[in-house]
Amino acid sequence: MGAAKKQGARINTKMFEDVSVLRRKWQTALKPGETLPGYEDVMLGSLGRLADQMVLLKCENDAFTVSRTGRYAQQWLGDERRDIPIAALPPDCATVLSEAASHAIANSQPYLAAVHCVRDGMVRTYDVLALPTFSRWGGTLVGAYVNERGAQYNLLDAIFATTDDGVISLSTIRDAIGQPSDFQIVHHNQGAARLLKVAPQSLQWRRLSEGDHLLCSEGLVARLREAVAKNERDQFEIDSDDRSLRFAATVFGDILSLTISDVTPLKRREASFRLLFDSNPMPMWVFDPETMSFLNVNDAAVRHYGYSREQFLKMSVRDLWPEDDWASHTEVLQETSETCQSEQHWRHVKADGSEICVLTFGRRLTFDGRDAYLVAVVDITERRKAEARIAHMAHHDGLTNLANRELYQERLRDALEASPAPGRRVAVLCIDLDLFKNVNDSFGHPMGDRLLKQVADRLRSQVRGNNLAARLGGDEFAVIFPQASPNEISDFATGLISVLSAPYKIDGNEVVIGASVGIALSPGDGASSEDLMRNADMALYQAKQDGRGIHRFFEREMDHQAQKRREMELELRRAFANSEFELHYQPLIDIASDKISGFEALLRWRHPEKGMISPAEFIPVAEDLGLITSIGEWVLREACNEAAKWPREIKLAVNLSPVQFRSRNLVQVVVSALANSGLSPKRLELEITETVFLEESDANLAILHLLRDLGVSISMDDFGTGYSSLSYLRSFPFDKIKIDRSFVKDLAQRSDCVAIVRAISGLGRSLNITTIAEGVETTDQLDWLRAEGCNEVQGFLFSGAKPAAEIAQLLLRFGARASRAA
Repeated sequence: MGAAKKQGARINTKMFEDVSVLRRKWQTALKPGETLPGYEDVMLGSLGRLADQMVLLKCENDAFTVSRTGRYAQQWLGDERRDIPIAALPPDCATVLSEAASHAIANSQPYLAAVHCVRDGMVRTYDVLALPTFSRWGGTLVGAYVNERGAQYNLLDAIFATTDDGVISLSTIRDAIGQPSDFQIVHHNQGAARLLKVAPQSLQWRRLSEGDHLLCSEGLVARLREAVAKNERDQFEIDSDDRSLRFAATVFGDILSLTISDVTPLKRREASFRLLFDSNPMPMWVFDPETMSFLNVNDAAVRHYGYSREQFLKMSVRDLWPEDDWASHTEVLQETSETCQSEQHWRHVKADGSEICVLTFGRRLTFDGRDAYLVAVVDITERRKAEARIAHMAHHDGLTNLANRELYQERLRDALEASPAPGRRVAVLCIDLDLFKNVNDSFGHPMGDRLLKQVADRLRSQVRGNNLAARLGGDEFAVIFPQASPNEISDFATGLISVLSAPYKIDGNEVVIGASVGIALSPGDGASSEDLMRNADMALYQAKQDGRGIHRFFEREMDHQAQKRREMELELRRAFANSEFELHYQPLIDIASDKISGFEALLRWRHPEKGMISPAEFIPVAEDLGLITSIGEWVLREACNEAAKWPREIKLAVNLSPVQFRSRNLVQVVVSALANSGLSPKRLELEITETVFLEESDANLAILHLLRDLGVSISMDDFGTGYSSLSYLRSFPFDKIKIDRSFVKDLAQRSDCVAIVRAISGLGRSLNITTIAEGVETTDQLDWLRAEGCNEVQGFLFSGAKPAAEIAQLLLRFGARASRAA
């Protein structure tokens, strides 16, 4: 419980920090004399991860429309659509968004509201911060930040705790100053509709101010407001239609649990005990505490247990117990019969032999002038099954039904605490599917999910006995062997890779993937679960580095490599802070005129101790760390400032990392770099790789079109090396395609390279796209490229990448004018 509280505190602290950041951003953007800040000033820029939690609302004619949503907000709404009326959203989400946005606009201030969403019996609380802004295109825009609180609670127990009672869950609706003003029905059982004498569908999502049933009386609503304001439990009775209804309100923050009980029979029990007993829908009986024989049973007990009344009156309570529980049940019954009343859990057997779980409530009374015991029974069989399902779900993956990470770590700790037999070890295998991402990208995530289920089935077929298979997340699986030898594990891993790599048949499609396995053995590779998992993961990384489709055992050298990686990460962070990066520029040569048409800006890292470090070493690390976004902004800014000094005919080419597209502020970064430098957009070329299309291609395509609209040229780098480059030429009108150096290198020796270059050049001519070849080092290569119609070249034949100070000399060497004007 302590860990849960700390987790909740961390989530609440994160929410508080995010809300504070957004409030400050809104206040900072508010200019003197303005009622609202501009949309661009608040919502554009470096929102970072907060953008995933934003909902953008348009306010036109006093109605709200959902314009855009972040990925986290889409999960909350359960809807990925854009430009839809707010009424199309789930009612609970629509209510809080509408209320928060309305109050924010009315007060011309950010407004913080809360909503309680009930999904599958779980109550999740979300904070919603509405930021009102004006739009230069007219109308009002409201950005709503959504964040889930840490605490969740379950309505299941409250529902099952009652039988014929009505249970209603109400969400508090507060006014603009934060006071409870109304209540919305978010959940109810059938008993509530029956007691209120209304149709069940007329209750759900209704506000109390909108109804005409008993709940809508001003007196009852006033009691509920007071209960919420004081955060206290309240109980009261209302007489209506010759009935007496008892209302019990329990407050959970802004959620109220309202229990409605018909207490009319209880009020009349002094006059008609037998009437209450016989007509009660809850199974009840009276028995002799000495002989345990039944003295009377009601109709509900007869119906529920399947025995006739005559059979019941010839039986004892013991006849309802399973034989294996006779001794323990007798002892418990003797203990509880000494008290005036009791509440116990029992196992009972019905007339048809089926077993049920029941909760009994009993009290002593006098029946027909003799000492007796009255028992009321609640059948909780389904509740116990639901609890068992919930317990199973808490330890198993919802998609594959394999053990989840929590159960996996628990079993691994248990295995390590036990002593393996001599020559045996605890083995941990980390399994990652090769090429799984291609399945998702090509066929969609539903196909990927079906594939994961089949992988899990094959994994289950291979893992038996005390060994455990688990899905840790995504396409990552793991296996524990509590007692194994290295040879056994090696043989198992080889066989498992073969089984998982066999083709899969899904919806008539043959899907082929592979698997790589990393293995760690205790105690040599670690004595704790954390050490074993980390080292098995390192071995998995090595298996993928060594070509995939194989297994690798952990070796200490892997840890050394991991430490080198961590050292580079630290040095890379310091390098950016210490201005150790610099830009070099390689000329782009127009073949027809043999003159420089532009320069490609290339990033270099001059380490104070290690000297120049290859971009191939540090760029992937910078991408993994997320530093490439900041570094990329610096490269764009510095390169544009330098290019502004060149002749106006000379272009600048800058490479973009796919990671920069994830920040969603790439367009603003380019606009800022051009504006600050004064460089014409027509002189800037941005080079991308096909990876940009593999990750959120729709969003990235939209960004590319925005950049193109600025006048910036877009070039496809490393063309021909991917598996679907031709499809990208159809999805976006590129200005230039760059022929990869791997085709240029063997151009004079291999006919297939000539054919590829000829095809790409011809494709460029047909689509009116400029072609440029990189890695040109010999005159033979240049002659071949000229003969095949290539437009531009770059490489060491002309010049390597040079510092900015040498650009003037390069321009003089190739002539003052380039053949391509800006």
